[in-house]
Amino acid sequence: MRKLSIVIPAYNEGKTIHSVLQKVAAVQLLQGMEKEILIVNDCSRDNTESIILQFISENPDIDVQYLKHEVNAGKGAALHTGIAHAKGDFLVVQDADLEYDPDEYNELLLPVIKGKADVVYGSRFMGSKPHRVLFFWHSIGNKFLTFLSNMFTNLNLTDMETGYKLFNTQMLQSLQLVEKRFGFEPEVTAKIARIKGVRIYEVGISYYGRTYEEGKKIGWRDGMRAIYCILKYGLLKV
Repeated sequence: MRKLSIVIPAYNEGKTIHSVLQKVAAVQLLQGMEKEILIVNDCSRDNTESIILQFISENPDIDVQYLKHEVNAGKGAALHTGIAHAKGDFLVVQDADLEYDPDEYNELLLPVIKGKADVVYGSRFMGSKPHRVLFFWHSIGNKFLTFLSNMFTNLNLTDMETGYKLFNTQMLQSLQLVEKRFGFEPEVTAKIARIKGVRIYEVGISYYGRTYEEGKKIGWRDGMRAIYCILKYGLLKV
């Protein structure tokens, strides 16, 4: 039986982590595919850890791995930890907030199950699913970063910065990823695109974005780092 690894990086997500874990646990995957949940606590300072441990103790029948960093290292570093421990055939990144809906895993999985794709990006900018109306300049920034990334990867993605990316696990684990914070997205896109014969698809997803008051963490400095990473991994191909 094939398995999906769900990697959840978490930093100070005490308000939402329990709801996310409940939603992830409740999802029924196509063709009865199994799932494993890998939670990586990136040295949270709130009650994230106690909520995670309570969820695990109350759900002993669910395949959950709990991993933690003793020092805050960033989202990318948390993803590196989760990716290294994943044992599934496929892997999806699930943020620990409520911006992305776990019920849509099957839409990401469908091109893979049909034997058409190795990697599937969930795009917030295509399809007819609901999208929360938020920040104009964020949307412009995301589209610019995607455009710049596409120039160097020769892909035609609509949403490189999406938080929903599904990978063939072996392909992903074969990459040497180094970006420890929000540079993960352009780095992994540049490096996965260089794998000979890789088949990358996009599907439309819904998006329930958060405001900064609700816990959103990404800012303009992360956008500048993303530009640096696009140029670094696109031009130098390191």
